[in-house]
Amino acid sequence: QVQLVESGGGLVQPGGSLRLSCAAEKIPFSVYTMGWYRQAPEQERELVAVIMSSGTTNYAESVKGRFTISKDNVKKTMYLEMNNLKPEDTAVYYCNAQFLSLDYWGQGTQVTVYS
Repeated sequence: QVQLVESGGGLVQPGGSLRLSCAAEKIPFSVYTMGWYRQAPEQERELVAVIMSSGTTNYAESVKGRFTISKDNVKKTMYLEMNNLKPEDTAVYYCNAQFLSLDYWGQGTQVTVYS
């Protein structure tokens, strides 16, 4: 059973930082395209950042310069470093793993930015 387990969410004030982690089990992690998505209340799920098997990264315009995606193939863990957080970053953040037709999701972790 493939598992993606997110951690690191929480409450933070505007301008603060959080680091999310996604630990993967039972997948050949290094070949997967890994991504972070988020969904705010009454909003559609949106892509935040993605990291290819090659290490190439892409970011949503709204987070460029503030968020950094990375991964450790040995630990089979992906990270999202989030700096200068804004109230509009409040959402449930989901980890995603894709390879060909395979598509897996984590259970999500809540990030709340409040003033």
